[in-house]
Amino acid sequence: MIPASDRWGPFRPDIEPAERKACLRCLRAVVHLSTGPRGQALTDLLRRAEQDPALLPPALAALSGLDPLDKRRVWASYAALNRPGDR
Repeated sequence: MIPASDRWGPFRPDIEPAERKACLRCLRAVVHLSTGPRGQALTDLLRRAEQDPALLPPALAALSGLDPLDKRRVWASYAALNRPGDR
C-alpha cells in the first residue's frame, strides 16, 4: 500500500493504466538523466512496473532511497514536466 503523501504521478491509485505507463516512462527518463548509473535499480523497477503494478511500492521505496540531491533533482524535473497547466 502506498501512503497518501506518496500518491502522486504514477503512484496515484485513480490513474488509468495508459496514463500510469506514460507517467512511469517520464519518471524513468528523468531518473536516468538525473542519476545515471546510481539510479539503475530504480529505472529497472520503473520499467518493470509498467507491466506489474505490484512493483510500484518497491519503486517508490527505491526513489525515496536515492541520495537527497538526486531525489530533489528527480522530483523537481518530474514536477516541471507535469505541471497542471501543461496538459
